[in-house]
Amino acid sequence: MSAGKAFLILHGKQALNEDVRAAVEQQRAQGWELAVRLTWEAGDAQRLVREALEAGYTHLIAGGGDGTLRDIAEAMAQARTEASLVLLPLGTANDFARAAGVSLEPAKALALLDTPARPIDLGDAGGELFLNMATGGFGSQVTANTSEDLKKVLGGAAYLFTGLSRFSELHAAYAELQGPDFYWKGELLALGIGNGRQAGGGHELCPDAVADDGLLDISILPAPQEVVGTLKGLMEGGWGIDNLFVRARMPWVEITSAEGLSINLDGEPMTGPARRFEVKKGALKVHLPQGSPLLSHPD
Repeated sequence: MSAGKAFLILHGKQALNEDVRAAVEQQRAQGWELAVRLTWEAGDAQRLVREALEAGYTHLIAGGGDGTLRDIAEAMAQARTEASLVLLPLGTANDFARAAGVSLEPAKALALLDTPARPIDLGDAGGELFLNMATGGFGSQVTANTSEDLKKVLGGAAYLFTGLSRFSELHAAYAELQGPDFYWKGELLALGIGNGRQAGGGHELCPDAVADDGLLDISILPAPQEVVGTLKGLMEGGWGIDNLFVRARMPWVEITSAEGLSINLDGEPMTGPARRFEVKKGALKVHLPQGSPLLSHPD
């Protein structure tokens, strides 16, 4: 008797991953009807989500990095499906999965097929959805400029290496943000609008965020001259900059003015000029580990 039907959408670079192959065979041996399809180019993930849903699959698995996870989560939410998502983190940063407590071992990650799915929120940036975080400022420049070759060699440390090597290029952006009972303007070094907690390979921009509270966590690292002047010392002292952040939590926020501020969604540059970010509460059912830090009331 089948345990259920699951559809794995796997990034093409992982096609020869023996750990993934073994994990898939293990789930099949336990009764899961598990199909596997590969993505090779832009648009494949969205097309395969449609294919899976039209074929009646009740469980989808996103196998890849943060960009792949976001593409699949976005397509599922836009389809308004009751199907649920399992995260199989296979990228460099795996920021959302790490913060959620999802194992980086494929067999343990796929075992979440047998745990109950919970509805979580997604972020909405003018119609572009994100699972983890919208980021702006120096951190987003580092993510956008970290080469694929460097990621292969250094893994998550590639982001830190790129950031340190480009320290001389550090400059502030200007932004004005407003939300319910919130207004801030000034120069900033980093901005996080988080459904998840960390970005850029492990930096906790929104350390208290949970993914099912109907709210986005806002974190701003201001850039007065004294902060810029002492940032290198703070970095060398163990990144003790947490007390410099301005933080808030709200269902939406608007960037009403911005200069020199590029925005990434889950590590990928935004395609549009949207400046309003809001939460889509309970937009997607996801299988997360018991006691996941990203759930407000973990089982």
